[in-house]
Amino acid sequence: MEFHQNYPIYMQIADIMCENILEAAWRPGERIPSIRELAESIEVNPNTVMRTYGYMEDQGIVHNQRGIGFFLSDGAYETTRELKKRIFVSRDLPQVFKTMDLLRMGFDDLKDLYAAHSAKEQEEKTV
Repeated sequence: MEFHQNYPIYMQIADIMCENILEAAWRPGERIPSIRELAESIEVNPNTVMRTYGYMEDQGIVHNQRGIGFFLSDGAYETTRELKKRIFVSRDLPQVFKTMDLLRMGFDDLKDLYAAHSAKEQEEKTV
């Protein structure tokens, strides 16, 4: 796995975990990979994964059952969705708005681009 240098690795791992949850690859109540399993699969230090799991636990997305492993919390999907929405609005959206202003793009332009993107995504899912 390749990581971006300007963003903490443990947060990049959390982003991947959130994608797995939002795409329903991981479901509430299910056991997720152990710290060691995940560290080996993405080739990072187990301490980094432990920090990620701690963050996800603090957010209420995962919980640890001592001696058994980590599991997704019952409300993991909703909690993850809200967390990712807050991050998008506070971190990513201001940059999108700035770029739109620089390019003199409006919401109508963005709406058309999003519609084309969505159509392409739907087409790829049916193939």
